[in-house]
Amino acid sequence: MTQKRDLRIVFMGTPDFAVATLKALLDNNYKVVGVITAPDRPAGRGQKLRASAVKEFALEHKLTVLQPTNLKAESFLEKLKALNANLQIIVAFRMLPKVVWQMPTYGTFNLHASLLPQYRGAAPIHWAIINGETQTGVTTFFIDEKIDTGAIIKSETTAIGPRTTVGELHDELMTIGSKLVIKTVKQIETGTVTTTVQPHTDDLKTAYKLHRDNCKIDWSQPLNTIYNKIRGLNPFPAAWCYLETDDKKPLAVKIYAIEKQEQEHNDANGTILSTKDELKVACQGGYIHILEIQLPGKRKMNVKSLLNGFQFSASAKLL
Repeated sequence: MTQKRDLRIVFMGTPDFAVATLKALLDNNYKVVGVITAPDRPAGRGQKLRASAVKEFALEHKLTVLQPTNLKAESFLEKLKALNANLQIIVAFRMLPKVVWQMPTYGTFNLHASLLPQYRGAAPIHWAIINGETQTGVTTFFIDEKIDTGAIIKSETTAIGPRTTVGELHDELMTIGSKLVIKTVKQIETGTVTTTVQPHTDDLKTAYKLHRDNCKIDWSQPLNTIYNKIRGLNPFPAAWCYLETDDKKPLAVKIYAIEKQEQEHNDANGTILSTKDELKVACQGGYIHILEIQLPGKRKMNVKSLLNGFQFSASAKLL
């Protein structure tokens, strides 16, 4: 019988996605000797400091929390060494310096929300949907000098449905990923880990960081391209565009839930067609039916509620 190693784990992560894995480690009675997460950040209208989801969970479970601003600072490195960890697990954190990821005896591994080597980068869940993929997954791998390039330990695949939003896929991968981490830890615990070098491919798709420009809808694109983009950004950070009306400067609006209608038509791209309970927008090859929208300074609302108190002018269009 293989003798199990006595693991002392440092966990690094920040958002909700990482909390599920930290919870799974505790539920499986692994010894988490420290949690590293981002510093508290201003949030909301009052810009009050808000702790990360991982910090809140860690404090509830009386875990030691460190929040370094500089991962190379001597003061942080001394505190990290003092935790005497022999394994580090990373989920949705930031790039680590070599001095940090090389520290533990059994290495540092990361959970990434794609099937590596595809979709390396900051937003793999979003881009898989935006690009119209029909499957994705999660991967655990040992960290090396570059971003998301280390040797693969384990992976798990799941389907992406034709109507799946990034919010739904995020939650599914969060659960699948937490289970994959436990399987990975069990192999490290028993010294039975095998790894695979990431395959070289000329067809690499990158999960670029999302920003205002690449979240904007281009209504001249084909129906399915627009449809995938909007659901790939729903509910966060949300696809947006400008609403142009007769007498006012264009308004920046966010679009959430939608349906698509394939149909040949002669309407100009971005043309709005509305009734008292329906709002659709013309694009190449059909119409996008908007079900949820957010106007500047307003809450997200369903379109029927919007159309009760808001009338679009005959020349209104989305840009």
